Amino acid sequence: MEGNIAGVIPAYSLFLYIMEYTLEQFADIQILRYYVPGFESLSLRQKKLVYYLSEAALQGRDILFDQNGRYNLLIRRMLEAVYLYYEGDRSTPDFQAMTLYLKRVWFSNGIHHHYGYGKFSPGFSPTFFKKALQEIDASLLSLSPGKSIEALCDEIFPVIFNPEVMSKRVNQDAGADLVLTSAANYYRGVTQQEVEAFYGAMKEPDDPTPPSYGLNSRLVKENGILKEKIWKVGGLYGAAIEKIVYWLEQAMQVADTPGQQEVIARLIAFYRTGDLRAFDAYTILWVQDLDAHVDFVNGFTETYGDALGMKASWESIVDFKDLEATRRTEIISSHAQWFEDNAPVDALFKKEKVKGISAKVITAAMLAGDLYPATAIGINLPNADWIRTKYGSKSVTISNITEAYNRAARSNGFNEEFMYGQEELTLAAKYGDLTGILHTDLHECVGHGSGKLLPGVDTDSLKAYGATVEEARADLFGLYYLGDAKLVEWGLLPDADAYKAEYYIYLMNGLLTQLVRIEPGNHVEEAHMRNRQLIARWVYEKGMPERVVELVRREGKTYIKVNNYKKLRTLFGTLLAEVQRIKSTGDYAAACGLVEHYGVKVDASLHAEVLARYRKLNLAPYKGFVNPVYEAVRDAQGNIMDVKVSYQESFTEQMLRYSRDYATLPAEND
Repeated sequence: MEGNIAGVIPAYSLFLYIMEYTLEQFADIQILRYYVPGFESLSLRQKKLVYYLSEAALQGRDILFDQNGRYNLLIRRMLEAVYLYYEGDRSTPDFQAMTLYLKRVWFSNGIHHHYGYGKFSPGFSPTFFKKALQEIDASLLSLSPGKSIEALCDEIFPVIFNPEVMSKRVNQDAGADLVLTSAANYYRGVTQQEVEAFYGAMKEPDDPTPPSYGLNSRLVKENGILKEKIWKVGGLYGAAIEKIVYWLEQAMQVADTPGQQEVIARLIAFYRTGDLRAFDAYTILWVQDLDAHVDFVNGFTETYGDALGMKASWESIVDFKDLEATRRTEIISSHAQWFEDNAPVDALFKKEKVKGISAKVITAAMLAGDLYPATAIGINLPNADWIRTKYGSKSVTISNITEAYNRAARSNGFNEEFMYGQEELTLAAKYGDLTGILHTDLHECVGHGSGKLLPGVDTDSLKAYGATVEEARADLFGLYYLGDAKLVEWGLLPDADAYKAEYYIYLMNGLLTQLVRIEPGNHVEEAHMRNRQLIARWVYEKGMPERVVELVRREGKTYIKVNNYKKLRTLFGTLLAEVQRIKSTGDYAAACGLVEHYGVKVDASLHAEVLARYRKLNLAPYKGFVNPVYEAVRDAQGNIMDVKVSYQESFTEQMLRYSRDYATLPAEND
């Protein structure tokens, strides 16, 4: 199993190379297409399973729109109605700006940026939009009984056009009430203090298996009383969840294994009851099901969209195993205990026995919810610490998505603009793709799966800083071990210099190039971006006395120069030890100090320089995807005889089809 696999090119690389994968670019977005090599080789039963799970995935689209903001569904439908049925001049600046705004809303599943969280500026006038709405059939807007276009505009226009109204989807500003100042639709009429007290009262300090309180509900205040509106069949979002359950029931009949059949049954039970103990039961079975070739995630999963890190956004992915590439992650997971034992952290914070670490490389077949159109390249679940400790976790790296990203970045001038010199360019060209993928593998598989909380430490003790600290911990774990000679010995890296490529690219990103994703004058908001800046700025500062890393000015431009890669690795290890201590002990004050000092603030002059250099390249800092289209081929009796996959649909065509065919919720969900 440990043959030399460094530099192995996936069998489908040539397949993807000759296919079109870049579709269009608008605002700060580039739309790509991903392909699903190997789908045709699946058995008919497995194809049907992918098809059913994909339908279950798409039925949840409206849930995420509503979670991201209480007016998102209504605004999306208003925009789509004008886009489809407006009979005026479509070449005017107003209509063109509205079209751009609609595409951004589609991409971000709402009116706030998917990564930066700030609200979009519409670019078209209220006068134009109101007139356009008045000229189309009002029935197309699905208005509440008795509500006029005039009343609709009075209600919605401040949300669209006033930059001060609902300005941030997720607010992380220290000192603010993070609930009241966030536009995400997880709370109504409650304060941060009330939320923390409400869920704090539920917790039992000695409970060894605590549920993730608040994960699947909206917390509201009605008649002065706080109550949860649970997302379940018969509850909030019930109309969408019923359809998800229907398709899961179809999938259960063609499950890959008996174990997967039980996993789906437990997930359905959770959706029907909303019981978080049922969710944990499903999660445990899902972690233990390692035999299924086709796999999936479907449900309320990640908590990045909640400023308090409690409420989970809805997401789904359908995938199947990339058998050749999985050899790489199997090597990593088989040495999970070695990684844990040799980590440069206090033994008090290490797991004595690492359990259930499984990792694989997958081919994504369908993306949905909070994994669409923008998606992760790696996933590690579950998030509950006690389940990870007792039962382990599943880690995946998504091969066809990573391949599409890498292909899109070929020869675009980015590295030539921002890398210090030929040595760095050569490192990136020779090793960059491989070390980037390997860092993701280490991050997801053994990074998130490492370490432990001390007895009695609340899983929510780091509050709003928890997500950033956890991502930093996993990134540092991966960075530290990338430079270990064992990876060369195991055949994961071709030689002892390969790790330098990821070290350089990571620091360049954390100190410089990720700034292209931030509007001038703004701070860093998103947890992954805070994590990367935190790590890069910390090692830069701590390495100053020995000039480990330098910011070098040349011909009016700033570059990163790494002078001592071995010392840099030591610094990564030192920071990992501190971040693990913070996580294990629940040291909120230290988490706050670390994140606020290193991860949040932006140097305005450096930011302006990076933006100017990037602008000349005519690139988009964010990328996302259109999904493939699956068609069930049926016989005269309606039985599925085959499932065909096609890749012709454009971004706009797909979004309009999804809004038509998967409109599962009313515009207002109270």
